[in-house]
Amino acid sequence: MPRPLPRPRLRKPAAVLTTMSALAATSFIGAPSVAESFSAAPCALERTDAHHSEGVSTWNAAYPKPTRSLDAVLVFLSFPDAEPLTTPQELTADHFPATSDFFQRASYGRFTLRPHALRQWITMPRASTAYAIRRDWNAAHRAAYLRDALAAADREVDFSAYDVVYFVADPDAPGVDSDATKVVNLDVPLRADGTDIRRFVTVFEKHPPDRLVLAHETGHVFDLPDLYHRPVDGAGDWDTHVGDWDLMGSQFGLAPDLFAWHKWKLGWLEPRQVTCVRGTGPVRLTLEPLGAGPGVPVTGAAGAPSFGLGRGTKLAVVRTGADSALAFEARGSVGNDAAACRSGVLVYRVNSSAVSGGGPVEVIDAHPDTDACWETSVYPPLADAPVDVGETFTVPGDGVRVEVEGRTPAGAWTVRIVPA
Repeated sequence: MPRPLPRPRLRKPAAVLTTMSALAATSFIGAPSVAESFSAAPCALERTDAHHSEGVSTWNAAYPKPTRSLDAVLVFLSFPDAEPLTTPQELTADHFPATSDFFQRASYGRFTLRPHALRQWITMPRASTAYAIRRDWNAAHRAAYLRDALAAADREVDFSAYDVVYFVADPDAPGVDSDATKVVNLDVPLRADGTDIRRFVTVFEKHPPDRLVLAHETGHVFDLPDLYHRPVDGAGDWDTHVGDWDLMGSQFGLAPDLFAWHKWKLGWLEPRQVTCVRGTGPVRLTLEPLGAGPGVPVTGAAGAPSFGLGRGTKLAVVRTGADSALAFEARGSVGNDAAACRSGVLVYRVNSSAVSGGGPVEVIDAHPDTDACWETSVYPPLADAPVDVGETFTVPGDGVRVEVEGRTPAGAWTVRIVPA
């Protein structure tokens, strides 16, 4: 359960330094002038100026890197036009420990998100309807909301103690729109308690909330892009790019573990766990199930639980261009993917020049004439996308061939990749 905050210290509202220019939220943050070296692997795509670029050559130092324990504060905001029908404790339980557990499993224990939840409501100075909260939020209204929330909370919270800030609104207030939950990035950070705050997670979820919604939004805090496709008119399928196969595509996915590419980007895979396939000759390798980590049981080929996986190869990559690559990883019913519809080797394209929401990752369907799990999948045509044992699949347009030859007694997948 979340730990309570340390005893707060009182300060005057003047401790919050804001300007209207600082509150001009943007959909992107430019690359910093100094970047941390990430990987020199030949298949590591260069990070570009695209918002939440999928490049893994360097880490964008404007974002906290989740390779250590990070502290998050949950601030609960009420409004003068509504009496809350829930408590901060109930809303905390909506998201934790589920959010921390997701990242603990996804990172193989390399990252811990530590929540610190206020136990009382912080009252905003204006009615909920005054902020015109909606998915595509007016910048002026959004700026007013952040300014008021930060000033109101500053008497109770020492913001310098936290890496992540969640502003959680009363879900029953009349002006709160549950579709408006998002991460707000600032081109000029706000400053409070002597620290710069570059982004806020603004939570407007109903109670109970959408499944894993806070984990999805927290992924943006770590520079991960939206992988869904938003139709122009808002109607139609949103999940055509990746279906169930990554949290950043849908928090409702049957197999929402983060792609191995994302785990590479976030620093959760060791260099030896990524294989760069080069040349023209075939390469044989063994891929461990993505969800398997130290101490996580995996059903082996003989049907018996195996605990021997977790440190082997998780990702194979074929470079296809200056900013593009094909990725291969094994997915099965383990860890965050416990409810996966199908198992096998998943193939997807990565484009480091595509912006968040612009298709930076696209799952390639190895069974384009069939679908699966109609009652539960967010996008059944991709639910059976993986290549299964005994199957051979040639990637359309690239000519790269993958053959899934079998399973090891421990449950890994033996694969043969033939470059074009």
